[in-house]
Amino acid sequence: MNPRRKKRLLVIIAVLFGVGASIGLVLYALQENINLFYTPSELIDGKGPDKEKPQIGQKLRIGGMVVPGSVIRNEQSLQVSFKLIDIGPLVTIKYQGILPDLFREGQGIVAQGVLIEPNVIEAFEVLAKHDEEYMPAEVAEAVKGIKHEKPKYNLDSGS
Repeated sequence: MNPRRKKRLLVIIAVLFGVGASIGLVLYALQENINLFYTPSELIDGKGPDKEKPQIGQKLRIGGMVVPGSVIRNEQSLQVSFKLIDIGPLVTIKYQGILPDLFREGQGIVAQGVLIEPNVIEAFEVLAKHDEEYMPAEVAEAVKGIKHEKPKYNLDSGS
């Protein structure tokens, strides 16, 4: 191999190595910012064919309907907690801050936060849908065909 070809080959190898290293570093940096979307059922039962569940401390987004009668506000601070449902189990969302104006019980929301227990999320952002027609595609698919009614509690029995 003559010196000219050898030099070209080394330059090509160096460029390919540099591009590969750059892509690897970008993907590593973005790893912290990837937020997977879950529904309450997927969070509890697992997502996908392998039924993978998120780890405690993982950042994620969750969407569903706010269960009527589940919103609890702390009178001393801006702390609020509420429950979300899709077609299965309930998930509790804890949020510190002012909720969007359109936030109501029985409405669809998307919360972004950190999983602190298997069914509890500490949210740092809560988004409410802006009208009756709009719902994020993932939430619409998850809650398709669900009839939402206010739960009937028997106050005399203490439950």
